[in-house]
Amino acid sequence: MADSKVNANMINQADNYAFTGTVTGAVAAGSITNAKISGTINASKLTGAMPAIDGSALTGVPGITKNASDPAINTNPTGGVGTLWANTTSGEMFACTDATAGENVWYNVGGGSGDIQPYSFAGTVSGYTSGGQIAGPTNLDHIQKFSFSVDGNSTDIANLSVARRNPEGCLSDTHGYTAGGNTTNIIDKFPFATNSNATDVGDLTRSLHNPSPASSATNGYMAGGSAGSDVIDKISFSSDGNASATGTLTAGNPGGMGHSSPTHGYATYGLKIEKYSFAVDGNAADVGNLSTTTRGGGTGCSSSTYGYVAGGEPVGATGNVIEKFSFASGGDSTDHGDPSTARAHPAGGSSATHGYVSGGQVSGGAYSNIMDKFAFASNTTASSVGTLAVTLGYTCGQHD
Repeated sequence: MADSKVNANMINQADNYAFTGTVTGAVAAGSITNAKISGTINASKLTGAMPAIDGSALTGVPGITKNASDPAINTNPTGGVGTLWANTTSGEMFACTDATAGENVWYNVGGGSGDIQPYSFAGTVSGYTSGGQIAGPTNLDHIQKFSFSVDGNSTDIANLSVARRNPEGCLSDTHGYTAGGNTTNIIDKFPFATNSNATDVGDLTRSLHNPSPASSATNGYMAGGSAGSDVIDKISFSSDGNASATGTLTAGNPGGMGHSSPTHGYATYGLKIEKYSFAVDGNAADVGNLSTTTRGGGTGCSSSTYGYVAGGEPVGATGNVIEKFSFASGGDSTDHGDPSTARAHPAGGSSATHGYVSGGQVSGGAYSNIMDKFAFASNTTASSVGTLAVTLGYTCGQHD
Protein backbone atom coordinates (compact mmCIF):
# COMPACT_ATOMS: atom_id res chain seq x y z
CA MET A 1 0.00 0.00 0.00
CA ALA A 2 1.76 3.13 -1.12
CA ASP A 3 -0.92 5.74 -1.80
CA SER A 4 -2.00 8.88 -0.03
CA LYS A 5 -4.35 7.82 2.77
CA VAL A 6 -5.12 4.58 4.51
CA ASN A 7 -8.29 4.41 6.56
CA ALA A 8 -8.91 2.35 9.66
CA ASN A 9 -10.86 -0.40 7.85
CA MET A 10 -7.98 -0.98 5.46
CA ILE A 11 -5.44 -1.11 8.33
CA ASN A 12 -7.59 -3.57 10.22
CA GLN A 13 -7.23 -5.93 7.29
CA ALA A 14 -3.45 -5.37 6.92
CA ASP A 15 -0.96 -8.11 7.59
CA ASN A 16 2.62 -8.15 6.34
CA TYR A 17 2.06 -5.08 4.18
CA ALA A 18 4.16 -1.94 4.04
CA PHE A 19 2.42 1.33 3.38
CA THR A 20 3.08 5.05 3.44
CA GLY A 21 0.97 8.15 3.85
CA THR A 22 -1.33 9.40 6.59
CA VAL A 23 -3.35 7.11 8.84
CA THR A 24 -6.89 8.34 9.59
CA GLY A 25 -9.57 6.92 11.83
CA ALA A 26 -9.28 4.42 14.67
CA VAL A 27 -7.17 1.28 14.52
CA ALA A 28 -8.42 -1.74 16.40
CA ALA A 29 -6.03 -3.15 18.98
CA GLY A 30 -3.89 -5.96 17.70
CA SER A 31 -5.10 -5.59 14.11
CA ILE A 32 -1.70 -4.81 12.57
CA THR A 33 0.95 -7.52 12.58
CA ASN A 34 4.40 -7.27 11.05
CA ALA A 35 3.33 -4.20 9.11
CA LYS A 36 5.73 -1.38 8.27
CA ILE A 37 4.27 2.08 8.76
CA SER A 38 6.08 5.14 7.41
CA GLY A 39 4.91 8.69 7.14
CA THR A 40 2.86 10.63 9.65
CA ILE A 41 0.67 9.11 12.35
CA ASN A 42 -1.59 11.49 14.22
CA ALA A 43 -0.67 11.11 17.92
CA SER A 44 -4.27 11.67 18.95
CA LYS A 45 -5.23 8.45 17.18
CA LEU A 46 -2.84 6.32 19.24
CA THR A 47 -4.28 5.00 22.51
CA GLY A 48 -3.45 2.27 24.96
CA ALA A 49 -0.14 1.11 26.43
CA MET A 50 3.04 1.26 24.39
CA PRO A 51 5.13 -1.89 24.29
CA ALA A 52 8.66 -1.97 25.77
CA ILE A 53 11.13 -0.14 23.52
CA ASP A 54 14.89 -0.76 23.25
CA GLY A 55 16.54 2.65 23.62
CA SER A 56 20.03 1.57 22.55
CA ALA A 57 19.60 3.12 19.12
CA LEU A 58 18.26 6.45 20.35
CA THR A 59 20.48 9.49 19.77
CA GLY A 60 20.54 12.99 21.23
CA VAL A 61 19.21 11.85 24.61
CA PRO A 62 21.66 12.75 27.44
CA GLY A 63 22.23 10.06 30.03
CA ILE A 64 23.44 10.10 33.61
CA THR A 65 26.85 8.68 34.48
CA LYS A 66 26.74 6.62 37.66
CA ASN A 67 29.89 6.31 39.76
CA ALA A 68 30.73 5.63 43.40
CA SER A 69 32.89 8.79 43.55
CA ASP A 70 32.59 12.48 42.64
CA PRO A 71 33.86 13.65 39.24
CA ALA A 72 37.22 15.43 39.14
CA ILE A 73 38.55 18.33 37.09
CA ASN A 74 40.26 15.77 34.82
CA THR A 75 37.05 13.76 34.36
CA ASN A 76 36.56 14.63 30.69
CA PRO A 77 32.92 13.90 29.74
CA THR A 78 32.29 12.59 26.22
CA GLY A 79 28.94 14.38 26.27
CA GLY A 80 30.52 17.75 27.01
CA VAL A 81 28.66 20.55 28.72
CA GLY A 82 25.40 19.37 30.29
CA THR A 83 26.65 15.90 31.18
CA LEU A 84 25.13 14.67 34.45
CA TRP A 85 27.08 12.66 37.02
CA ALA A 86 25.47 10.82 39.95
CA ASN A 87 27.58 9.77 42.93
CA THR A 88 25.94 6.50 43.93
CA THR A 89 27.63 6.57 47.35
CA SER A 90 26.59 10.04 48.54
CA GLY A 91 23.59 10.61 46.28
CA GLU A 92 25.02 13.93 45.08
CA MET A 93 24.44 15.04 41.50
CA PHE A 94 26.81 17.13 39.37
CA ALA A 95 26.36 18.89 36.02
CA CYS A 96 29.29 19.76 33.77
CA THR A 97 29.25 23.50 33.07
CA ASP A 98 32.70 23.82 31.47
CA ALA A 99 34.15 20.96 29.42
CA THR A 100 37.79 22.03 29.13
CA ALA A 101 40.08 18.98 29.02
CA GLY A 102 41.82 18.59 32.37
CA GLU A 103 40.08 21.66 33.81
CA ASN A 104 36.41 20.67 33.75
CA VAL A 105 33.95 22.38 36.08
CA TRP A 106 31.25 20.25 37.73
CA TYR A 107 28.46 22.18 39.45
CA ASN A 108 26.88 20.44 42.43
CA VAL A 109 23.16 20.68 41.69
CA GLY A 110 22.15 19.15 45.03
CA GLY A 111 22.90 20.03 48.64
CA GLY A 112 26.35 18.47 48.72
CA SER A 113 29.80 19.63 49.70
CA GLY A 114 30.56 21.91 46.77
CA ASP A 115 31.50 22.23 43.14
CA ILE A 116 34.39 20.44 41.43
CA GLN A 117 36.59 22.96 39.65
CA PRO A 118 40.27 23.80 39.11
CA TYR A 119 42.03 25.39 42.09
CA SER A 120 42.48 29.15 41.82
CA PHE A 121 45.15 30.95 43.85
CA ALA A 122 43.58 34.37 43.25
CA GLY A 123 41.97 36.37 46.03
CA THR A 124 38.67 38.22 45.65
CA VAL A 125 38.25 40.15 48.92
CA SER A 126 41.35 41.38 50.74
CA GLY A 127 45.13 41.38 50.86
CA TYR A 128 47.19 40.99 54.06
CA THR A 129 50.71 41.58 55.34
CA SER A 130 52.00 39.75 58.40
CA GLY A 131 55.17 40.13 60.46
CA GLY A 132 58.12 42.28 59.41
CA GLN A 133 60.72 44.65 60.74
CA ILE A 134 61.11 48.39 61.35
CA ALA A 135 64.18 50.50 62.03
CA GLY A 136 66.05 49.59 65.18
CA PRO A 137 65.85 46.84 64.10
CA THR A 138 62.60 45.77 65.77
CA ASN A 139 60.63 42.69 64.76
CA LEU A 140 56.86 43.05 64.39
CA ASP A 141 53.81 40.87 65.04
CA HIS A 142 51.30 43.02 63.09
CA ILE A 143 48.70 41.63 60.68
CA GLN A 144 47.47 44.33 58.28
CA LYS A 145 44.54 44.11 55.84
CA PHE A 146 43.46 46.06 52.75
CA SER A 147 40.66 45.80 50.17
CA PHE A 148 41.02 44.37 46.66
CA SER A 149 37.76 45.93 45.46
CA VAL A 150 38.48 49.54 46.50
CA ASP A 151 41.96 51.09 46.46
CA GLY A 152 42.97 52.51 49.83
CA ASN A 153 45.10 52.19 52.94
CA SER A 154 45.53 49.12 55.11
CA THR A 155 44.31 48.72 58.68
CA ASP A 156 46.12 46.97 61.53
CA ILE A 157 43.68 44.19 62.51
CA ALA A 158 45.47 41.58 64.64
CA ASN A 159 48.76 40.05 65.76
CA LEU A 160 50.88 36.97 65.17
CA SER A 161 51.69 34.65 68.07
CA VAL A 162 55.29 35.90 68.03
CA ALA A 163 57.00 38.92 66.42
CA ARG A 164 59.31 38.04 63.56
CA ARG A 165 60.93 39.29 60.37
CA ASN A 166 61.28 37.47 57.05
CA PRO A 167 58.49 34.92 57.49
CA GLU A 168 56.56 33.69 54.46
CA GLY A 169 52.83 33.35 53.87
CA CYS A 170 50.49 30.80 52.31
CA LEU A 171 46.71 30.51 52.33
CA SER A 172 43.70 28.22 52.37
CA ASP A 173 40.13 29.22 51.49
CA THR A 174 39.50 30.27 55.08
CA HIS A 175 42.83 31.11 56.75
CA GLY A 176 46.14 32.82 56.23
CA TYR A 177 49.34 31.07 57.36
CA THR A 178 52.61 32.75 58.43
CA ALA A 179 55.55 30.34 58.69
CA GLY A 180 59.13 30.67 59.88
CA GLY A 181 60.95 33.97 60.20
CA ASN A 182 64.41 34.94 61.48
CA THR A 183 65.27 31.93 63.69
CA THR A 184 61.84 30.37 64.30
CA ASN A 185 60.01 27.34 62.90
CA ILE A 186 56.53 28.42 64.11
CA ILE A 187 53.49 28.07 61.81
CA ASP A 188 50.81 30.64 62.67
CA LYS A 189 47.23 30.59 61.36
CA PHE A 190 44.68 33.43 61.35
CA PRO A 191 41.06 33.51 60.08
CA PHE A 192 39.93 35.58 57.10
CA ALA A 193 36.32 35.78 58.34
CA THR A 194 37.14 37.71 61.54
CA ASN A 195 39.88 40.16 62.51
CA SER A 196 41.38 37.83 65.10
CA ASN A 197 44.89 37.08 66.31
CA ALA A 198 46.86 34.20 64.87
CA THR A 199 47.45 30.98 66.79
CA ASP A 200 50.49 28.70 66.76
CA VAL A 201 49.32 25.48 65.04
CA GLY A 202 52.57 23.64 64.34
CA ASP A 203 56.22 23.78 63.32
CA LEU A 204 58.22 23.62 60.11
CA THR A 205 60.80 20.83 59.86
CA ARG A 206 63.51 23.42 60.51
CA SER A 207 63.94 27.00 61.68
CA LEU A 208 64.40 29.31 58.73
CA HIS A 209 63.49 32.60 57.14
CA ASN A 210 62.56 33.73 53.65
CA PRO A 211 61.64 30.42 51.97
CA SER A 212 59.68 30.36 48.69
CA PRO A 213 55.98 29.84 49.53
CA ALA A 214 53.15 28.29 47.47
CA SER A 215 49.56 27.18 48.09
CA SER A 216 47.38 24.44 46.63
CA ALA A 217 43.72 23.83 47.48
CA THR A 218 44.72 21.54 50.35
CA ASN A 219 48.29 22.38 51.41
CA GLY A 220 50.80 25.17 51.88
CA TYR A 221 54.45 24.79 50.86
CA MET A 222 57.71 26.39 52.03
CA ALA A 223 60.67 25.66 49.72
CA GLY A 224 64.27 26.37 50.66
CA GLY A 225 65.11 29.35 52.82
CA SER A 226 67.92 30.73 54.94
CA ALA A 227 71.29 28.99 55.15
CA GLY A 228 70.82 27.64 51.65
CA SER A 229 68.26 24.96 52.55
CA ASP A 230 66.89 22.89 49.66
CA VAL A 231 64.00 21.21 51.58
CA ILE A 232 60.33 21.57 50.48
CA ASP A 233 58.01 21.56 53.50
CA LYS A 234 54.26 20.84 53.21
CA ILE A 235 51.62 22.22 55.63
CA SER A 236 48.20 20.58 55.81
CA PHE A 237 45.19 22.91 55.71
CA SER A 238 42.72 20.23 56.84
CA SER A 239 44.33 19.56 60.23
CA ASP A 240 46.67 21.60 62.43
CA GLY A 241 50.09 20.10 63.02
CA ASN A 242 53.73 20.09 62.02
CA ALA A 243 54.92 20.31 58.44
CA SER A 244 56.44 17.35 56.62
CA ALA A 245 59.38 17.35 54.21
CA THR A 246 58.14 16.14 50.82
CA GLY A 247 61.03 16.86 48.44
CA THR A 248 63.99 19.06 47.62
CA LEU A 249 64.92 21.86 45.25
CA THR A 250 67.72 21.29 42.74
CA ALA A 251 69.97 23.55 44.82
CA GLY A 252 69.96 25.47 48.09
CA ASN A 253 67.69 28.53 48.09
CA PRO A 254 69.00 31.17 50.50
CA GLY A 255 65.91 33.33 50.15
CA GLY A 256 63.62 33.50 47.15
CA MET A 257 60.12 34.10 45.87
CA GLY A 258 57.17 31.72 45.54
CA HIS A 259 54.30 31.27 43.04
CA SER A 260 51.24 29.01 42.67
CA SER A 261 49.63 27.65 39.50
CA PRO A 262 46.51 25.43 39.67
CA THR A 263 48.73 22.33 39.68
CA HIS A 264 52.28 23.27 40.73
CA GLY A 265 54.35 25.32 43.13
CA TYR A 266 57.27 27.43 41.87
CA ALA A 267 60.40 28.69 43.63
CA THR A 268 62.37 31.52 42.01
CA TYR A 269 65.76 32.60 43.34
CA GLY A 270 69.16 33.52 41.99
CA LEU A 271 68.61 32.95 38.29
CA LYS A 272 66.53 29.80 38.74
CA ILE A 273 62.85 29.01 38.16
CA GLU A 274 62.00 25.67 39.80
CA LYS A 275 58.72 23.74 39.66
CA TYR A 276 57.22 20.93 41.78
CA SER A 277 53.91 19.06 41.70
CA PHE A 278 51.02 19.56 44.13
CA ALA A 279 49.48 16.19 43.22
CA VAL A 280 52.49 14.00 43.97
CA ASP A 281 55.17 14.68 46.60
CA GLY A 282 58.63 14.88 45.08
CA ASN A 283 61.59 16.98 44.07
CA ALA A 284 61.54 20.17 42.03
CA ALA A 285 62.81 20.51 38.47
CA ASP A 286 64.68 23.48 36.99
CA VAL A 287 62.40 24.81 34.20
CA GLY A 288 63.90 28.19 33.33
CA ASN A 289 65.83 31.27 34.32
CA LEU A 290 64.98 34.75 35.56
CA SER A 291 65.87 37.49 33.09
CA THR A 292 67.51 39.93 35.48
CA THR A 293 70.62 39.95 37.62
CA THR A 294 70.86 37.20 40.23
CA ARG A 295 68.19 38.12 42.75
CA GLY A 296 66.47 37.27 45.99
CA GLY A 297 64.48 39.10 48.61
CA GLY A 298 61.66 40.07 46.26
CA THR A 299 58.07 38.85 46.37
CA GLY A 300 55.99 36.56 44.21
CA CYS A 301 52.52 37.04 42.68
CA SER A 302 50.48 34.65 40.54
CA SER A 303 47.76 34.89 37.92
CA SER A 304 46.12 31.74 36.55
CA THR A 305 48.72 31.56 33.76
CA TYR A 306 51.86 33.40 34.91
CA GLY A 307 54.16 33.78 37.90
CA TYR A 308 55.46 37.29 38.67
CA VAL A 309 58.60 38.39 40.55
CA ALA A 310 58.54 41.94 41.96
CA GLY A 311 61.40 43.80 43.64
CA GLY A 312 64.42 42.22 45.26
CA GLU A 313 68.04 42.63 46.24
CA PRO A 314 70.20 44.45 45.43
CA VAL A 315 67.61 47.25 45.41
CA GLY A 316 69.41 49.30 42.79
CA ALA A 317 69.71 46.38 40.35
CA THR A 318 66.56 44.30 40.76
CA GLY A 319 64.30 46.21 43.15
CA ASN A 320 62.76 48.20 40.31
CA VAL A 321 61.85 45.20 38.12
CA ILE A 322 58.68 43.12 37.70
CA GLU A 323 59.18 40.07 35.49
CA LYS A 324 56.92 37.14 34.58
CA PHE A 325 57.15 33.54 33.37
CA SER A 326 54.59 31.20 31.84
CA PHE A 327 53.15 28.29 33.83
CA ALA A 328 52.09 26.42 30.68
CA SER A 329 55.22 26.59 28.56
CA GLY A 330 58.01 26.97 31.10
CA GLY A 331 61.15 28.73 29.97
CA ASP A 332 62.77 32.00 30.94
CA SER A 333 61.04 35.06 32.34
CA THR A 334 60.44 38.33 30.50
CA ASP A 335 60.15 41.91 31.71
CA HIS A 336 56.60 42.95 32.71
CA GLY A 337 57.01 46.42 34.22
CA ASP A 338 58.30 48.26 37.27
CA PRO A 339 57.17 48.93 40.83
CA SER A 340 56.40 52.59 41.59
CA THR A 341 59.41 52.53 43.95
CA ALA A 342 62.37 50.15 43.93
CA ARG A 343 62.48 47.99 47.06
CA ALA A 344 63.40 44.64 48.60
CA HIS A 345 61.55 42.34 51.02
CA PRO A 346 58.00 43.57 50.35
CA ALA A 347 54.81 41.53 50.81
CA GLY A 348 52.99 40.13 47.77
CA GLY A 349 49.32 39.51 47.02
CA SER A 350 47.27 38.35 44.03
CA SER A 351 43.72 39.08 42.96
CA ALA A 352 42.25 37.62 39.75
CA THR A 353 43.43 40.66 37.77
CA HIS A 354 46.26 42.36 39.68
CA GLY A 355 49.40 41.77 41.69
CA TYR A 356 50.10 43.74 44.87
CA VAL A 357 53.47 44.77 46.34
CA SER A 358 53.32 46.26 49.86
CA GLY A 359 56.02 47.78 52.06
CA GLY A 360 59.65 46.74 51.81
CA GLN A 361 63.10 48.24 52.25
CA VAL A 362 64.18 51.00 49.89
CA SER A 363 67.65 52.16 48.86
CA GLY A 364 69.61 53.44 51.84
CA GLY A 365 67.99 51.03 54.29
CA ALA A 366 64.80 52.97 55.08
CA TYR A 367 61.44 51.19 55.16
CA SER A 368 58.43 51.87 52.93
CA ASN A 369 54.67 52.06 53.50
CA ILE A 370 53.79 52.12 49.79
CA MET A 371 51.16 49.71 48.46
CA ASP A 372 51.53 49.09 44.70
CA LYS A 373 49.11 47.43 42.27
CA PHE A 374 50.01 46.21 38.76
CA ALA A 375 47.79 44.67 36.09
CA PHE A 376 48.38 41.08 34.98
CA ALA A 377 46.91 41.78 31.53
CA SER A 378 49.32 44.54 30.42
CA ASN A 379 53.03 45.24 30.78
CA THR A 380 52.89 48.52 32.67
CA THR A 381 54.46 50.24 35.64
CA ALA A 382 52.69 49.60 38.95
CA SER A 383 50.72 52.41 40.56
CA SER A 384 50.62 53.37 44.23
CA VAL A 385 47.08 52.75 45.53
CA GLY A 386 47.46 53.29 49.27
CA THR A 387 49.75 53.14 52.30
CA LEU A 388 50.30 50.60 55.04
CA ALA A 389 49.14 51.42 58.57
CA VAL A 390 52.58 50.30 59.78
CA THR A 391 55.68 51.10 57.70
CA LEU A 392 57.88 48.01 57.46
CA GLY A 393 59.99 45.62 55.45
CA TYR A 394 60.97 41.94 55.61
CA THR A 395 57.26 41.05 55.64
CA CYS A 396 55.03 38.54 53.84
CA GLY A 397 51.57 38.49 52.28
CA GLN A 398 48.33 36.49 52.08
CA HIS A 399 44.92 37.11 50.48
CA ASP A 400 41.34 35.82 50.52
